[in-house]
Amino acid sequence: MNRMILAALVFATSLVQAQQAEKPVIRLVDPLRENNSTRSSKVFVSGSTCKSCALTINGTDVKVYSTGGFAHELKLIPGYNNVELVATQGKQQAVKKLSFQYVLPSPPDTVKTLDIVQIQTFPEGNLVLQPGDKIRFRVKGLTGCVVMVNNKLQLFEMPANPMPGIYQGEYTVSAADSFVTTKIPVTIKDSSGKAVTKLTQAQVSLAAEASPDLLVTRGRLAHLLFGLGDDRLGGAKIGYIDSLIPLQMTGKIGSLYRIKLSKYRTAYIPDDVVDFLPKGTFPPSSLTGNWRVYGDSVYDYVQVALTARLPYQSFQEVGPSRIVVDVFGATSNTNWITQLENTKAIKNVWYEQREDEVLRITIELQHSQHWGHTIYYNGSMLVIRVKQQPQQLSLNRLKIAVDAGHGGGNTGAGGPANSSEKMLALAVSLKLQRTLQQQGAFVTMTRTTERFVDNKERILFYRDSLPDLLISIHLNSSADPVNVGGTGVFYRYVGFRPLSRFIYQRMLELGLREYGNTGSFNFMLNSPTEYPNALVEMLFISNPAEEELIMDEKFQQQIADKIVAGIRDFLESCKEG
Repeated sequence: MNRMILAALVFATSLVQAQQAEKPVIRLVDPLRENNSTRSSKVFVSGSTCKSCALTINGTDVKVYSTGGFAHELKLIPGYNNVELVATQGKQQAVKKLSFQYVLPSPPDTVKTLDIVQIQTFPEGNLVLQPGDKIRFRVKGLTGCVVMVNNKLQLFEMPANPMPGIYQGEYTVSAADSFVTTKIPVTIKDSSGKAVTKLTQAQVSLAAEASPDLLVTRGRLAHLLFGLGDDRLGGAKIGYIDSLIPLQMTGKIGSLYRIKLSKYRTAYIPDDVVDFLPKGTFPPSSLTGNWRVYGDSVYDYVQVALTARLPYQSFQEVGPSRIVVDVFGATSNTNWITQLENTKAIKNVWYEQREDEVLRITIELQHSQHWGHTIYYNGSMLVIRVKQQPQQLSLNRLKIAVDAGHGGGNTGAGGPANSSEKMLALAVSLKLQRTLQQQGAFVTMTRTTERFVDNKERILFYRDSLPDLLISIHLNSSADPVNVGGTGVFYRYVGFRPLSRFIYQRMLELGLREYGNTGSFNFMLNSPTEYPNALVEMLFISNPAEEELIMDEKFQQQIADKIVAGIRDFLESCKEG
């Protein structure tokens, strides 16, 4: 008994000494400056203190997590708001003072003299256009004037909402325009006849309509875009296409060439994945020849005879499961499709001429689950390669790719307690690798150490190694570290949704909030069609409660176990279909 009492006293003394040695400190991750200005009535303060410290912000107790992390929401009043953070450990304190100037929106600033202070064009950037193309203008100038574009188009002053002096109109480019890489003049004239002329910032030139320029794709990552929209994930992709495919260029907006796929279909392509073909090259078109459908031990194939490489797009359908491929510039001259009996993934193949020079190929699948497809050219022969469902739907028969997000200089997000997405994603990925290997799976990894791997390298690595499945591991983040949190799984193609949904359902068993199973996600690691893939945003590293969870190695292993369980559920569902 005396030994037990002595041991308890020693432990208590050591604990007190450890707490006394831990001096109070305040480290902020948001905001990073002491003096701040904002137009929002709500801001957040997040960071870390000593793990055993008590923390107050303007006298209000704030929860400190076992990591030392904290986050707090502040409501501001117009003007200056002083904020005091106090961390206390015993009789010691650390104090940090902040200020937030809450600036109310300024009233509209109207133009007081004869002038043009802003010219906006839509689309934005330098333009290469054809006759018939339209440019939208929005001009800010003195109210009550006449505004002309290129001395041809009068803009009209809009109702005074939010302010007077906003003129708008749509200019139609004509063959008579003398745009030779020039800027367009915009003139404002008042009632006395005085005028001021200014030029657009962007340059405009005319493309030759009679002899269109032809581009040709190069490299392994050429891709088509639906439009000019953009966000942090880039423009919405139609999909990747093979190299050496001619494309008819009809204009350029910024760094994107506009291309004509068909009479009613336009797309865009980045200028760094194409070259110009010699003037006089014919626009791409082809009659189709004979078709052949057959299989080997891993894939089924659809071969379509063409005389030229043509652009294409593909998409997946479910219920029933189909792969649909539109070939632009193709006209059917096919009188038979030969289908061999050695196919295991393909049930049937047919085509329809959707419109002039748009041929649609439909591939009906044997199984409900899509296992991936690839489109490429063998010379001018179009090949659609369809992955067969694995004969053995068990982990010890599959090759599974685990992609640890970020790495090196691509640090990803950070948490209040100075945690790092790149390090935590790697930690969970290594546990997932080990857990899968214990189940007999062959696992390929993007990275097993702390290093940078470009997303383009990742795409090409897995295009060459062709896993059966890919799981990409990340952490989410939000500007709101208090109210936003939860787990989410992301996919792009509807045929790959089952994998993400089964993993998502298992992740929710950990008691995490729902953030959603999100489709059509335009992330690079979700873009391959070659294999089912899912991006797991385990939780929000910005939220101190969830940061505390993910920094716990036992919880990291629980996540790995749930992902493996979700993969198992997915494989079981495939047996039924």
